[in-house]
Amino acid sequence: MNSPASELAEAPAPDALPALTARQATGVALVVISAITFGALPILVRFAYDDGMDAPTILSLRFTLAALLLLGVLALRKEALPRGRVLMLLFLMGAVGYTGQAFAYVSALKYASTGLVALLVYLYPAIVVGLVAAVSRQRIQPLTAAVLGLALGGLALTASPQGGQALGIALALLVAVIYSLYIMAGDRVMRSASAIQSSVVIFAAAGMVATLIMLVRGPQLPTTGAGWAIMAGIVVIATMVPVATFLAGVARIGPANASMLSILEPLVIVVLGVLFLGESLGPVTLLGGALILASVVVLGLGQLRRLPPGGPPAG
Repeated sequence: MNSPASELAEAPAPDALPALTARQATGVALVVISAITFGALPILVRFAYDDGMDAPTILSLRFTLAALLLLGVLALRKEALPRGRVLMLLFLMGAVGYTGQAFAYVSALKYASTGLVALLVYLYPAIVVGLVAAVSRQRIQPLTAAVLGLALGGLALTASPQGGQALGIALALLVAVIYSLYIMAGDRVMRSASAIQSSVVIFAAAGMVATLIMLVRGPQLPTTGAGWAIMAGIVVIATMVPVATFLAGVARIGPANASMLSILEPLVIVVLGVLFLGESLGPVTLLGGALILASVVVLGLGQLRRLPPGGPPAG
């Protein structure tokens, strides 16, 4: 999941949009790759469950191995780890916020279809908008009201318990709430460190907590070669690749445009769920999901109207 960007600018009229430069086209392709590879995560997690793994084991291996690989990237870039207060706050974000939403996410996948979970989790941009409006005690603007209205309408249609998925729906909504609070709490902290530095500390902290829980409950490691291959896919394909390509894409097209393109993630998850898990979503659920994703589009277009002349920053 990628957080919604803020501070965007007046977009030119549709007939005045300039052609993409080679750098921008590469950025678009990188963010699309990020959305597709991240979309593979819930499918791979379901396969890991089938191999006998549990949530603590999956998350322990995922975050610990990803942190070690990113630490290698940090060394190649000759960047040091954050220090002092920034290090402590990033560690807390990983140990509490990121771990909490990750456990809720992979647990939701046991009780509800991957597509339904993905659509509900994507309520988080609207939740962030609502929380910001509530905390700042400002009058709700028309754009904010439109976002919240679309999101709530989508929630009402999508989250109607069906087929014994009520617990999965509740956990997916919990993910959206935790992730929204995580974004708001970490906004300033992550400005004090590079994305790679932040990711290393957050993944390491989440890995430590997940490993502790795994050891208390007893490890349920992969039992087959295919299981280890699935775990490698979770670490590399669904964690390392999307993180790296998203960051590289942001550097080329800016955070706002990258966030808009990330709306592909839940759509990819729905399609992969149909292709690989034989899942299906009813017309009411699909309509609700469409309203939720429409709220993200409205939010993104509002951001794009606030971009400074000359386009998004390059880094």
